[in-house]
Amino acid sequence: MRSPSLARLQYRAVSGLTRTSRLPSQTLLRSRCASTAALRPSGAPAYQSILKQWEQRRNASSTASAVLEAAAANPETLSQAAIIDNLDPVEAARLDKVRNIGIAAHIDSGKTTCTERVLFYTGRIKAIHEVRGRDSVGAKMDSMDLEREKGITIQSAATFCDWVKKDKEGVDQKYHVNLIDTPGHIDFTIEVERALRVLDGAVLILCAVSGVQSQTITVDRQMRRYNVPRISFVNKMDRMGANPFKAVDQINTKLKMPAAAVQVPIGAEDEFEGVVDLITMKAIYNVGESGEELLEKEIPEKLVETVAERKAMLIETLADVDDEIAELFLDEKEPTPDQLKAAIRRATVSLKFTPVFMGSALANKSVQPMLDGVVDYLPNPSEVENLALDQKRNEASVKLVPYNALPFVGLAFKLEESNFGQLTYIRVYQGTLRKGANVFNARNNKKVKVPRIVRMHSNEMEEVNEIGAGEICAVFGVDCASGDTFTDGQLGYSMSSMFVPEPVISLSIKPKQSKDAANFSKAMARFQREDPTFRVTYDSESEQTIISGMGELHLDIYVERMRREYRVDCETGQPQVAYRETIGNRVDFDHLLKKQTGGAGDYARVMGWMEPTGSLEENKFEEQIVGGSISEKFLYACEKGFNLSCEKGPLIGHKVLGTRMVVNDGATHMTDSSEMAFKNATQQAFRKAFADSNPAVLEPLMKTVVTAPSEFQGDVIALLNKRGATINDTETGVDEFTIYADCSLNGMFGFSSNLRAATQGKGEYTMEFSHYEKAPPQVQKELIAKYLKDQAARNKK
Repeated sequence: MRSPSLARLQYRAVSGLTRTSRLPSQTLLRSRCASTAALRPSGAPAYQSILKQWEQRRNASSTASAVLEAAAANPETLSQAAIIDNLDPVEAARLDKVRNIGIAAHIDSGKTTCTERVLFYTGRIKAIHEVRGRDSVGAKMDSMDLEREKGITIQSAATFCDWVKKDKEGVDQKYHVNLIDTPGHIDFTIEVERALRVLDGAVLILCAVSGVQSQTITVDRQMRRYNVPRISFVNKMDRMGANPFKAVDQINTKLKMPAAAVQVPIGAEDEFEGVVDLITMKAIYNVGESGEELLEKEIPEKLVETVAERKAMLIETLADVDDEIAELFLDEKEPTPDQLKAAIRRATVSLKFTPVFMGSALANKSVQPMLDGVVDYLPNPSEVENLALDQKRNEASVKLVPYNALPFVGLAFKLEESNFGQLTYIRVYQGTLRKGANVFNARNNKKVKVPRIVRMHSNEMEEVNEIGAGEICAVFGVDCASGDTFTDGQLGYSMSSMFVPEPVISLSIKPKQSKDAANFSKAMARFQREDPTFRVTYDSESEQTIISGMGELHLDIYVERMRREYRVDCETGQPQVAYRETIGNRVDFDHLLKKQTGGAGDYARVMGWMEPTGSLEENKFEEQIVGGSISEKFLYACEKGFNLSCEKGPLIGHKVLGTRMVVNDGATHMTDSSEMAFKNATQQAFRKAFADSNPAVLEPLMKTVVTAPSEFQGDVIALLNKRGATINDTETGVDEFTIYADCSLNGMFGFSSNLRAATQGKGEYTMEFSHYEKAPPQVQKELIAKYLKDQAARNKK
C-alpha cells in the first residue's frame, strides 16, 4: 500500500522549493529516496543501493543530499530550483554540457544542408554530401530513398554529436548535442510538432533572400506552443539578393519576436567571405578545403561603422528585454562581452529574444559560430520547465527534474518500423532508463521490459546500456502509441502529448490485386501508428477504404511507400475535401417517437431548440430539464444521439460544426421508453431541426503562398483568380515575387502541375489549413445533389 503522504512529500520536495536553499550536510538523496521508498517494503534494497552509488560518486560534496533531507523535514521551504542548484557536481556538470535541439524552417531554407555541416564539423561524419537526386550519396539525415530522390525531408531524423568549444580561459569544453532535423513541407508538419514537443531549444533557419516565409510563421507558432527557445540562422548569404537585415526586421515585425543580429556579414552574394562577431568584435573567416578551420582577424575598415551601428542596435534591443542591460544602457555604460553573452542567454532562455546568426551552409561558411551559439545561448535540460500530471493526485501539476537518481519518467514521441521491429523514440525527462528494466505505460498501466536501448544517427544505431535524464534515445520491443508516458512504476505521472492537426484531404484506396490485401492492411496499420495525421477509415456505405492526411503530397508519399516497402500497387480515387456542415438559424423542436409493434414498443419525446454556437470550434449539447420529465440515463442517450448526428450531417454526410442543441422538456412512458428510443428520437429531431434552419456546407480555406520569378507574376495571378482565390498581399523582391492568398482546397487540386507549366518549373507554393468558410451557393447545391443521388443509388441495391 502506498503511503498517503508520499505524493505530497515527493511533490513538495521537487516543486515546492526556493532558489535560496543552499544547505550544508549530506542527506538530500537519503531523504529523496525515503520519499519514494514508501512505494517499497521497509528496508527494500533499491534505496540502499542508489544511496551507496550516489555517495561513492559525490566524494566530498554533500549539498545535494542536504537539500533532500530538508525537503523531507520541511517541504514548504524548497523548490525545483534548489534541487537543480544543489545537484551532485558530477550530475550538474553532465547536464550543463547537454543540448537537445531541433533545426526547423520553411521548405528549402537549407535545414538538411546545415545539419550535414554540423555533423561534419563535429566529427560525426567524415565527408560532406549534398541533398541531391537518385544517383548520388545524398545527405546523411535524408536516409529514405524518397527523400534523396525528391530532395526534401519527409521524416524527422535524430542524431547526436559532440561539439568542442573553448571557454574564456582557452580550455576546451565538450558539449553533447542531441539534434533532430525536421521537414519543411507543411504536409509533414506532425514531424515538426513531435520534435519540438521534446526539445529544449531550436535553430530557426531563414533564407537570406526570402526572409520570413509562410512555413517560418507556422514553425514559430509551433515553437511558441511548446515554449521552445530559439536562436536564428540566416542561411544562403551567398545567394543573389541576400539581405540578412531584412530577415532580422521580419523576425521582429512578422513573428513579433524581439531579435537582433549578433554578427555582421563580410560581403554578400558572390562576395560573402565571413562574419564579424559583435560580442568579441573580431572578424571570423572559414579556411580549409571544407571550411574546417576558423581564422580570426581584425574588423575590416569598411565595416567599422556598420559594426558599431549594429552593436548599438543589439544593446538597445537587449535593454528592452533584460534588466541588467537596461540599467547599463540608461547609465550610458558599455556592457562587457561577458555581460552581453549572459544577457543574450537569459533573454533567449526566457523566450524574450532571439539572437540572429548568419552564414552559408552550402558554402561552408560561418556554421561553427552558430554551433557556438547553440551551446552559449540555448538551455540545458535543467533550465527548462517540464511538467507532468500526477494521476494519483487529481492530475496535480508536477515539475520533473532531470536527475538520474530520481524515479524514471519518459515520453514516447515517435514510432518507426525497422528491420528489428518497432523502434520507439523516447525523451528521458527524469531518472535513468536502463537496458532490461521494466517500465510502465501510464496510458494503460501495462508493464513492458526494455530489451535494447540505442542512440540514433539517422538510420544507424549505437547500442547503449542506459540513458540518463535529459537525453534522447530509442528502444526496441516497447509496444505503445506516439505520445505515451512511461514511468518505472513508482509514480502515477503522465505528460501531455503533441498537438495533432486534423486532416484536410481524403481519397479512396485499394490494392490492385486481392492477393496483396494482407500486406495492404499491415502497411495501413503501420503508417497510422507512426503518423497521427494519417488516418484510415472504412466507409461501409461505399465499401471503400479512405485515407486522410494533410495534403496531396502527404498521401502520395504513403501510396509510394506502400509500393516500395510492401510491394503493393494501389488504385486511388479522386481526392475528397473534408467539408463540414453547420446550422443556419435557431429552430425549436418538439419531436415524438412512438412505435408499437406488439410487446414493448418505443416511446420518447424530446423538446428544445437548436442554434449556432457562435464558433466553429465545437458542438455543444445542454439539458435544461426542470421537474425530471426526462431521467438522467435518458438524457445521456439524448447526448449520444446528438454526438452521432454531428459525426455525419444530413446535408452531405460530413461532420457538423458550430451547432448547439438544448433539451428542456420531454416525456417518457413507463414501459416503452428506453435509452435506444431517446437516442433515436434525438437523432430524428436533429435531422428535422437542422433541415429547417437554413443550414450550410463549409469548405476548408487554405493559406496559400506562391513564389516565382517576377516575369511570371501576371500568369500566376491569373492562375489564382481562375481558381477563385482571394489575394491578401503581394511582396516583390529583386527578381521574384511572393503572393499570399486564401484558396479553397477544392480549387487547388492539380495546381502544382499548372504552376510548373505557367512558370517554366521555377514557381513553388505551400498550403496550410486556415479555417472553414461557407462554400459558394452553387458548390453547395452540387454537393447536396451528388450526395442525394449517391444515397438513392445505394438504397436501390
